[in-house]
Amino acid sequence: MTTAPTGDALRGIARELRARIADSAATIEQQRRVPAELVAEMARAGLFRMLVPRDAGGVEAEPRTMLDVLEEIACGDGSAGWAVMIGATTGVIAAYLPASATNEIFTASPEGVTGGVFHPRGHATVVDGGYRVSGRWPLASGCQHCAWLLGGCLVVEDGKPRLRDGGAPEARMMIFPARDVQIIDTWNVSGLRGTGSHDIAVADLFVPAERSVWFSTDPVRRGGALYAFPVFGLLALGIAAVALGIARGAIDDVLELAGAKVPTGSRRPLAERSATQATVAQATALVAASRAHLHATVDAVWRTASSGGAVSLEQRARLRLAATQTVRDAAKAVDLAYECGGATSIYEDSALQRRFRDVHVATQHVLVAPATYELAGRVLLGLPADTERL
Repeated sequence: MTTAPTGDALRGIARELRARIADSAATIEQQRRVPAELVAEMARAGLFRMLVPRDAGGVEAEPRTMLDVLEEIACGDGSAGWAVMIGATTGVIAAYLPASATNEIFTASPEGVTGGVFHPRGHATVVDGGYRVSGRWPLASGCQHCAWLLGGCLVVEDGKPRLRDGGAPEARMMIFPARDVQIIDTWNVSGLRGTGSHDIAVADLFVPAERSVWFSTDPVRRGGALYAFPVFGLLALGIAAVALGIARGAIDDVLELAGAKVPTGSRRPLAERSATQATVAQATALVAASRAHLHATVDAVWRTASSGGAVSLEQRARLRLAATQTVRDAAKAVDLAYECGGATSIYEDSALQRRFRDVHVATQHVLVAPATYELAGRVLLGLPADTERL
């Protein structure tokens, strides 16, 4: 990819891919990963580089573009949407790394995909020139198709945790070539099975200092307004967009089913039932209202970031609140669609049962968990709160 595609071009690519992704959904589920040829096509199109700075070979797309693309891909298949979301959001690290690391990870391999786990479950011992890293991280979505993986670590120096100002343990994300990482097959789960979110592990691996980063302490080195937008907000928004896509797909499934299915004991198609009509309308309204709330919140924060202003703590809280509420509403919409499908929904060849399982896995992500309501509420009420990852 020599020229970064525009936002509209990315949306068009996602729309074109959606049908083929939907046709591959059963394969994605069975193989517990997105097929390599589909990953390669999405990589060539720039979908995994949506949030990488332009001068590092990325698209540096606006947040709304990311939301639209992820929703469209996830409408075809939730796991495919999730895989793109992880690859895209981890690409933000390119804005924080020194030029040498950015060139090595991104510029030198324009179609390479990044992934990994932010949570500091590993340990990074300070040595000359960098760190010796050991750790095991669960939930490393897309690890099988990544060229580079990252893992959050607590920093250890002189045999004890290194502390930041204020006394909290210092944490950093360590970035390593995928060839140096052990993938442990653990992803036997109820939904989003095609994300291949296995455990990853490294043992006593040297990581040079320039391949480590921490969003709340390191400066932004390149790129524009996108990197003034809250990083963890972007990740939470990505989850919300995937959930919206899953819900949209479930409604489409019901619309198709309702016109063809005649329920047992009935002479009329499912679509002729008043309960079906009300359910479809309720699910559609839930998705439309949540999308409108999400987009309005994102647009307001983007206006601040793109005009050079500082995104306030309240705006960060409202972003996370909108993302969390969107995921919850999307799950409700999928539940309505699943119930509307009746016994048809329970069979393996029904897309509705897969979407039901997928969306309820998305609800379990820590960035959109119910505790987010408490965190956002504390901020809105002006109470003290731990907001480092808000």
